[in-house]
Amino acid sequence: QVPLVESGGGAVQAGGSLRLSCAASGFLAPNDCMGWFRQAPGKEREGVARISASGKVTRYPSFVKGRFTISRDNAKNTLYLDMNSLKPEDTAMYYCAGGHSFGSFESCSTTWGQGTQVTVSS
Repeated sequence: QVPLVESGGGAVQAGGSLRLSCAASGFLAPNDCMGWFRQAPGKEREGVARISASGKVTRYPSFVKGRFTISRDNAKNTLYLDMNSLKPEDTAMYYCAGGHSFGSFESCSTTWGQGTQVTVSS
């Protein structure tokens, strides 16, 4: 059984928006940190957003801050990533992950989903 399942990826034009979802099975307790990561071909995987167990604290790197918003619905065990003002350089496979510590992207990435592709054309 796959513990995390992403959905919502697709192809959009630059300036467009997408909403990614990540459904967690009972594997992750509601008090785990959750995050979104991405990996483009030939590049290292990078964190784009993480959220605390309560959902009240979030962290973003500068290259997505103000454009991406992470949220979670603990009652539904679902994580979201709203992406606006998308750029071609946002093209990547996007993964959700869960972890046991909010302290860093690394500690928020113990369990991974299989990914959903986002392609932004110019």
